Amino acid sequence: MTPQTFIFIGRSGCGKGTQVKLLDAYLKTQDPSTPIYHLETGDRFRKFIASDGYTNSIAKEIMISGKRQPDFLAVWMWANTFVEDLKGGEHMILDGISRSLPEAKILENAFEFYKREKIYIVYINVGRAWSEKHLLARGRADDVSKDIKERLDWYERDVVPAVEYFKTNERYTFLDINGEQPIEKVHEDIIQNIFHVND
Repeated sequence: MTPQTFIFIGRSGCGKGTQVKLLDAYLKTQDPSTPIYHLETGDRFRKFIASDGYTNSIAKEIMISGKRQPDFLAVWMWANTFVEDLKGGEHMILDGISRSLPEAKILENAFEFYKREKIYIVYINVGRAWSEKHLLARGRADDVSKDIKERLDWYERDVVPAVEYFKTNERYTFLDINGEQPIEKVHEDIIQNIFHVND
């Protein structure tokens, strides 16, 4: 299988992390000889703010308030790991990358540099009310009502333009997946849209 790139994007609480794990497992069974590079920026930010340091403490304040991290820090978070960890020839699964239009354009620049050609945008499409309900039920430390509203607000303001950029850019294969379905059906739709397994 040709090395492929998958970017999972969608509102907080839409189930990106779960679907990433399911795709990872699917790729390992279908293409066991190709390594998989997996990056989840939210998890990396949570680890980053747990460390001491001036930048870490500012980033922690931003995360606690539910605001979006600045583009320069988000880009550094994934660009640094690309430089250190990519070997070439692996599948890439990216979760939580490109939360703004400027970041999406820099990511495209990185894909050009690494000559990544088969790029899928897996947009897990859920409504705001659905997202809010699932975030409150999830109960993670940053899932409190005020912070959830802030995160959903900046999603509309900052992430939606990035989604539209991916959707209208012929470089990417954009998959609009209904996320308000059972987990197994969402996974089935993703696999069908990427690999056309039932055609």
